[in-house]
Amino acid sequence: MVEIRAKNVSKSFGEVVAVDHASLQIDDGEFFTLLGPSGCGKTTFLRCIAGLELVDEGRVYFDDIDVTDVPPHKRGTGMVFQNYALWPHMKVFGNVAYGLKIKGQKKEEVSKNVNKALEMVKLAGLGDRTPHQLSGGQQQRVALARAVAINPKVLLFDEPLSNLDAKLRLEMRAELKKLQRDLGITTTYVTHDQEEAMSISDRIAVMDQGKIMQVGTPRDIYQNPQNEFVAQFIGQGTFLDGKSMGEVDGFLEVELTDGKRIRAVPSDPTNPPEPGDSVLVLIRPEEFVIGEIPDGNRFECEVYHISFLGDAQRIRARGEAAVFVIESDPDVSLQVGDQVTISSRYDSTLAVRLGR
Repeated sequence: MVEIRAKNVSKSFGEVVAVDHASLQIDDGEFFTLLGPSGCGKTTFLRCIAGLELVDEGRVYFDDIDVTDVPPHKRGTGMVFQNYALWPHMKVFGNVAYGLKIKGQKKEEVSKNVNKALEMVKLAGLGDRTPHQLSGGQQQRVALARAVAINPKVLLFDEPLSNLDAKLRLEMRAELKKLQRDLGITTTYVTHDQEEAMSISDRIAVMDQGKIMQVGTPRDIYQNPQNEFVAQFIGQGTFLDGKSMGEVDGFLEVELTDGKRIRAVPSDPTNPPEPGDSVLVLIRPEEFVIGEIPDGNRFECEVYHISFLGDAQRIRARGEAAVFVIESDPDVSLQVGDQVTISSRYDSTLAVRLGR
């Protein structure tokens, strides 16, 4: 297994800065995801790790070996691309065998390793088919088999599930995670899909405009966003602009733009807002309760949209301060136009510090 370290990596294309002095450490055997909106630099960063892009500044290390100037084919990486990049004139066997032949393996060894890789991705017996005879999910598995067949030190994925339908994506997420765990290969995965990143990652780096905005476990990223971008990009929520008024009874008191005062906890306890600081209050949908509760912030609002989600219902309601996004039990009886009181516990109301 390999630890990946990127130190102060930058990459520009003309005047466009794709990766801006990004540093991170990916641990041995970790499933690590680069997450962010389109154009944030995550794929370029991945290609810098792979050696497919030469960095302008900074260094890339595999363990303690500086691979910054090592060509891609000598870094020991296996990569799965968004479009799979399969040779259309080659059969499945030939596609998977390609990297092994380049490495100079003998025919018997190639055959053994190809069959092992195809069995691993549940494509045993399909070696004689061509890519156009396969479904999208099967083509994705061929690309994965080709990557793992060469026994790489590092696996790299560039949005490999984006071309699959919703049901198949869900299935492949679980299979990718299980395969990675079984192999124990250090893996870096690129996606713009928040749910995908949250469901399969050990840790996530959220990127925006070439910069790493926050690194943490999916739970950390969701429950404790460190800045406005992460708070608004990850998951859904209700956002309220306000100003810190200092600590009251162990909680941060926040004055909202409409003058209402509520209580919250800092999303980053190591860097709490000081009195007078601008803050963004974040309340996740599942943290709201219909009605009043002790030690809770109360809001009045009017329901204007209800979505049935099976095990829950998602409610949108207008209040004086914001649009509230509320998740409730599907048996709660509400209709569009209803005036409702909702509450959030002080300790589940987050204040994200702004401007520093």
